[in-house]
Amino acid sequence: MTEARTEAVDDLGLSPAALAVVTERYLRRDVDGRICESTGQMMDRVAEFVARAEDIHRPGSADRWAARFSELLRAREFLPNSPTLMNAGTGSGVLSGCFVLPIDDSLESIFTTLRTTALLHQAGAGTGFSFSHLRPHGDIVSTTGGRASGPVSFIELYDAATQVIQLSGRRRGASMAVLDVHHPDIAAFIRAKADTTTLPTFNLSVGITDEFMLAAAENRPHPLINPRTGQVVREVSARSLLDDIAAQTWRTGEPGILFLDTVDRANPLPALGRLEATNPCGEVPLAAYESCNLGSIALPRFLAGDALDDRRLADAVRVTVRFLDDVIDVATYPAPELETAAQATRKIGLGIMGLAEMLAALGLPYDSDAAVQFARHVMARIARWAHAASRELAAERGAFPLFDRSRRAQHCAAPMRNAQLTSIAPTGTISLLAGTSAGIEPLFALAYTRHLLGHDFAQVDPLFERLATECGVWSAQVAADITATGTAAPAALPANLRRRFVTAHEIDPIWHVRMQAAVQRHTDAAVAKTVNLPENATVDTVRGIFRHAWRAGCKGITVYRAGSRRDEVLRHPPAGTADHPVDVHGTYTGGTPAPGRTS
Repeated sequence: MTEARTEAVDDLGLSPAALAVVTERYLRRDVDGRICESTGQMMDRVAEFVARAEDIHRPGSADRWAARFSELLRAREFLPNSPTLMNAGTGSGVLSGCFVLPIDDSLESIFTTLRTTALLHQAGAGTGFSFSHLRPHGDIVSTTGGRASGPVSFIELYDAATQVIQLSGRRRGASMAVLDVHHPDIAAFIRAKADTTTLPTFNLSVGITDEFMLAAAENRPHPLINPRTGQVVREVSARSLLDDIAAQTWRTGEPGILFLDTVDRANPLPALGRLEATNPCGEVPLAAYESCNLGSIALPRFLAGDALDDRRLADAVRVTVRFLDDVIDVATYPAPELETAAQATRKIGLGIMGLAEMLAALGLPYDSDAAVQFARHVMARIARWAHAASRELAAERGAFPLFDRSRRAQHCAAPMRNAQLTSIAPTGTISLLAGTSAGIEPLFALAYTRHLLGHDFAQVDPLFERLATECGVWSAQVAADITATGTAAPAALPANLRRRFVTAHEIDPIWHVRMQAAVQRHTDAAVAKTVNLPENATVDTVRGIFRHAWRAGCKGITVYRAGSRRDEVLRHPPAGTADHPVDVHGTYTGGTPAPGRTS
């Protein structure tokens, strides 16, 4: 057998870390395992395959749109979610980033859904589930006379299956498990990952209601309800239960919180039922069998001097909405229910990445009113342009089939091609490929180590180095200072330069929540955002973040205290030493979410 060639031809100018990921996971290989496309050809492959949908609606138009799609992708102004990059044009047709699957209280439902989950994971997609309908541990099983093992046992089953599949060896298995705060097994669920080595393929979120948050604030009792009977089995202190969630999150970074009532108030199709689960990172609440095709625009690539180029950005939004809508039509689905649901609502999730880099380039400290207002303004414009693009597509191709049952139809709004347009993903991998900061996260550190594919990539923020050089203050001592601390604080630098490069752990937690809430206001789905806390943060701080996020209108919240886990993707200080300095020409990839919550 011919020895596999592992070197990739990089015609996009990727960083070493990005090239390592692309080589390992994305580039096509022949039957002998040899790489058979360059990084740019990978983008062309994706563009050409997705553009095939154009011929469905207007024969002969695919080539023109393929060229436009490829232009955006090669420039890395926009990148779709990983399954699209990995699978488009390869014969593996699952292109959506995530699916939510139903789990009802029967072995048939549990194992039917497990089979679909395995097929999706094999193709590189993530999954989300609500385990809230399963009867609690110890409840009677009338058909056998036995006792139920409870939701946590079935989460363990799904986790074990996912570890076996391992997403074709190209992408780590990822799922979200949600349990309603009224479930009698909620205490066991909260502590299910007390040992941080357990359930490695799952993120956990507690589904919390407005009534629960009010009861906790007023120190009232909270009912735990058997989902099989609908009966209250006992009452507990709402405040104590919230304290338990906060304490466990403080220890391990999980569980996160999903604010169910806030999610449901924004449900574009309430006729389909309550939204009870999200994708693995929490940015897309979905109904049963629904999926979402995600993609993100790299904001720094649209900077023109000290402002965003609105004309170019608006055009990119219009094209990317079209791209993501096309993905729905060219994809294949491993179960008929998945295709039916995707076509019925045509949900997409266009988001942004590089917010922190853009703010730093514009001289706006992340933890400032000016930065929050600017982010809100940018997202409002993107949402407006995306909705306009969807209306144009509806006029050209028709509205999504369930439009007449949507909130928009009830309010006599113009038809839309897509029930949902915008969502903010964490962009852990695609922001690495784009060479920018992740999602809407602040800068994690100015020097850090990224552990990736079994290797450490030590990096210094290139924008900081460039601006410090332009100011005439970059030196070996400055490089050593930020390598030692990860921040610009101790360096002999101009105050305005230090201020614009504030990092995640230097920011008061309130600014994390304010930024998330500002962007959420103009986002159809939800926002993936981690509130990074220093190691000395307290449980009271975590509890306060939960309350503020709920009051601010966030749909969910994730908190991670530094040092809570050993398997942190980004670490500081970086791996370099005085004898082995870090590579100061690496590419920054943004703030760190809790382990397991990258995408």
